[in-house]
Amino acid sequence: MARARQQTIEPAPAQSGFDDVYVSAGDGLRLHARDYGRRNPEGRKRLPLVCLPGLTRNARDFHELAMKVSSDPTAPRRVVCFESRGRGGSGWDKDPARYTVLVEAEDVLAGMAALGLAHAIFLGTSRGGLIMHVLAAMRPTVMAAGILNDIGPVIDGAGLAQIKAYLTRTAKPTNWEEAGPILRQAHGKSFPALSDRDWDDMARAIYTVRDGRLEPDFDPALLASLKDIDLSTPLPTLWPQFDGMANMPLLTLRGENSQLLSEKTLAEMQAHIPAMQIHTVAGHGHAPILHLSGLSEIIGKFLKSVDRNRSA
Repeated sequence: MARARQQTIEPAPAQSGFDDVYVSAGDGLRLHARDYGRRNPEGRKRLPLVCLPGLTRNARDFHELAMKVSSDPTAPRRVVCFESRGRGGSGWDKDPARYTVLVEAEDVLAGMAALGLAHAIFLGTSRGGLIMHVLAAMRPTVMAAGILNDIGPVIDGAGLAQIKAYLTRTAKPTNWEEAGPILRQAHGKSFPALSDRDWDDMARAIYTVRDGRLEPDFDPALLASLKDIDLSTPLPTLWPQFDGMANMPLLTLRGENSQLLSEKTLAEMQAHIPAMQIHTVAGHGHAPILHLSGLSEIIGKFLKSVDRNRSA
């Protein structure tokens, strides 16, 4: 396990609704998280929600959801959105070989220890959900409940090929006005539910300004891990790790047009854990946008059901 070190808290602008938190991983790399609702005493009465983003994504993917959850009028709770090494405000690793799910799981444990989070409800999108699988094997007691966003123990090769294609072939925007339309061109068939405003919001979550240019907000060295994957052979599965979540409340979201989490795998997941809740998100692909299409309400109901079960 990575050993937690001193944390640093840098308040964001008052209107942002969160604090920027920095902790050190076991190897000393500086990691960033957004911490919502940490000052609200009402939120401390409930389990916090820990959010883990996808392969190249960052905490901004969860902002709208985190604002709603942390300021819920009847059941507010703290929301911590971790950014894995090489993404968002976290440091870039000098050794790209350390961009692995295992190392990132250790980073999450280090961040939780630094922030005083003994247990939490976890929400993992894509790669974040794979980290949850690893945590279920490494340290299952940290997870009181889980939400898997378009991910499971089996990764469909077609979906991974799709991710590889858009990460390596999608045109780079030169300004914010181009960013939304470029994303729509790349993903529009999988996400017909999104509006022009939604595509612009997605662009603001994905891109950042670096050295005067609009760039994806991650270390380009992350893509090296995709080059070595042989998509002509079956990918390793994580069924034993998934079964490690059998004793906790579990909700799995699947994009209707997802190519990464198949309907067959979803059915097998429910056969393994019959109590698992399932919601298919119409008009979304991989991975559903968590503040759209009523997902905030669905997630909110799940969180409150976890609270009720723990107090029963």
